[in-house]
Amino acid sequence: MSLKKIIKTVLPLALGGFLVWYSLSKVSIETLVQYFKNANYWWIVLGLFFGVLSHLSRAYRWKFLLEPLGYKPDFGNSTMAVLVAYLVNLTIPRAGEVFRATVMTTYEEIPFEKGFGTIVAERIADLIMMLLIISITLFVQFDFIYELLTKNFSPTKILILLATLVVGILIFVRFVKKATDGFGLKIKNFITGLIEGAMSIFKMKNKWAFIFHTVFIWLMYVAMFWATVPAIENFNVPFGAVLVGFIAGGFSIAATNGGIGLYPVAVAGAFALFNISEEPANAFGWIMWTAQTAMIIIFGGLSFLFLPLYNKNK
Repeated sequence: MSLKKIIKTVLPLALGGFLVWYSLSKVSIETLVQYFKNANYWWIVLGLFFGVLSHLSRAYRWKFLLEPLGYKPDFGNSTMAVLVAYLVNLTIPRAGEVFRATVMTTYEEIPFEKGFGTIVAERIADLIMMLLIISITLFVQFDFIYELLTKNFSPTKILILLATLVVGILIFVRFVKKATDGFGLKIKNFITGLIEGAMSIFKMKNKWAFIFHTVFIWLMYVAMFWATVPAIENFNVPFGAVLVGFIAGGFSIAATNGGIGLYPVAVAGAFALFNISEEPANAFGWIMWTAQTAMIIIFGGLSFLFLPLYNKNK
């Protein structure tokens, strides 16, 4: 294994380990255990139900990308491939996508490069949805964000910051447009691929079904987060804070292996903007992360074991 791959694997784990220590320094293990004992697990189960629906919808959505290529995979195999991919991502970041395509090559005879290409297209759709949720959050919470900025920064500093940001974006766009090699060309190709991938969705035969499932998946993600909030007694979180906490948690999952250590810190930090107490916010982050991770380990592990039995005739 190359040094680059070792660093990409070990660094997120090391960061996760440090953040676990940091998070537990904010709330003692004894206190955390009490929150877990006193949690209303019916709400947690409801949240997990929404999570399961999102995974099933993701597996079903995949067929709309594979059918135009001439493949009609078994729904059971698609579902187990998705679940195993999430499990693998807990150990090696983003390796799950490779494993997911490999599963379909093994059991559905879908060429790896074609299967992996459809997964990349899915990720483009998911990225667009994440950006859409961020935009909605900025719109819904505009007054709060404006008040937060004006409270901490003078109007002059905000104008200077915005002007610097606009100028920076214009310079960046100009740089990317003129790039013919190196890092600039990589960014240019990435943005071009992103746009082409997004446009290809609207050229699909079942584009509206694909879009419906994409929206449904992300609604279920938000619903899973929102439904788990009442699990902690007297833990009042406004919907705006739910959206900001969800976004923070989503970025933490991308940064470390399944958000280990970082997820509770990110969610508690987001809730702190809304003057929500640090202790229950940290506890909620741990409960939310534990529930999600347990679901992935259980269903992903069972899928990993069951795949060969399900396909014994193949």
